[in-house]
Amino acid sequence: MKKQHKWWLWGLGTLVVIIIVALIGASLYFYNLTVARGKKSFIGGPTALKTSDPLYTQKHWFETAHKYRWTETAAGANFKLVADYVPAAKATKKTVVLVHGFASSKEQMGGYAGLFHQLGYNVLVPDDRAQGQSGGKAMSYGYFEARDYRKWINQVIAKQGPQSQIALFGVSMGGATTMIASGLKMPSQVKAYIEDCGYTTADAEIGYQAKQMYHLPYWPMVPLTSAVTKLKAGFTFKDADAVRAVKRNHRPMLFIHGGADTFVPTKMVYQVYRADAGPKELMVVPGAKHAASYSHSPQRYQRKVQHFLRQYLGE
Repeated sequence: MKKQHKWWLWGLGTLVVIIIVALIGASLYFYNLTVARGKKSFIGGPTALKTSDPLYTQKHWFETAHKYRWTETAAGANFKLVADYVPAAKATKKTVVLVHGFASSKEQMGGYAGLFHQLGYNVLVPDDRAQGQSGGKAMSYGYFEARDYRKWINQVIAKQGPQSQIALFGVSMGGATTMIASGLKMPSQVKAYIEDCGYTTADAEIGYQAKQMYHLPYWPMVPLTSAVTKLKAGFTFKDADAVRAVKRNHRPMLFIHGGADTFVPTKMVYQVYRADAGPKELMVVPGAKHAASYSHSPQRYQRKVQHFLRQYLGE
C-alpha cells in the first residue's frame, strides 16, 4: 500500500509540474502574441490604396505630403520614438497629435491626418513604442504610451511656443491611450481629446478577445499572461485602465464608437463616457465596425469632429 501511495503522489506531482510548465509556456506564448513587438497574425496589415476607398483623398494626400521627421526619447526608457509632422497649409498654432492602434503604424493614420489637415491643423503622427519605426520591445496598451505622448505634446509646445493649442486624437488602442493620457497631468495647451473605439481596460479587452478568438476563459490565462507582462514589460493589464483615467479628466472629450464594433464591443464606450468627469460628447455610428466610423460615415464624422474642435480650439 505504501508503495502504491508513493506512486500515486509521484504521479500527482508529475501532473502538477506538467500543468505548471504548460501554463507558463502558454502565458509566454500569449505574451508574445499580445504584448511583444512583432507581426500579429490576427491583425490585417496595410493594403494598397484604392480609388474606391471612401477616404482615398485624405490617405493619398498623406502618402504624398512632405513630412518632417521628429524624434523623442520614450518615457522612462532610453530608446527612440519617431514621428511625422506635417504643418497646416496656413500657419497656425493649432495642432492635432494622432495616436494609432495596436499592431499599426503612423502610415495607417493617413485618413485621419488628411482630415485634420483639411480642417486647418498641423498634424503630428508618431509611431508608438515597439511599433513602426520607433524602438522598444513591448506595447503597453496605453499605459506607457500615454506618457510618451505627453513628451510629444511638450515637444510641440517647445517648437511652437506657449500659444500652442493641442488636441490629442486616438483610434482603438490609440483611443485608450488618449483616455489614459487624459488622466495624467497635462500642459494647459492641451485643450481637448477625441477617442475613437478605445477599450475600457486592457484587462477587459484581452479577456474578451481570449474568449472570442480562442474560446478561453478569463482565468487562468489572462492573469498569468498579465503576471508575465509585469515581469518582462513592467506593467499589468489592469494598469492600462481608461475608466480610471477619465474619472480624473476635466477637459473636453469626444467619444466615438461604431455601433457594430465586435472587436472592442460598443458597450465599452458607454462605460468610459459615463465615467468621464469633464465636458463630453458621444457619437455612436450605426452599422460601423471597429475603427471604421470615419470610412462608414465620412461626412457625419467630419462634421462632428470639426464642430467639437471649434468649440475648444476656436475657428
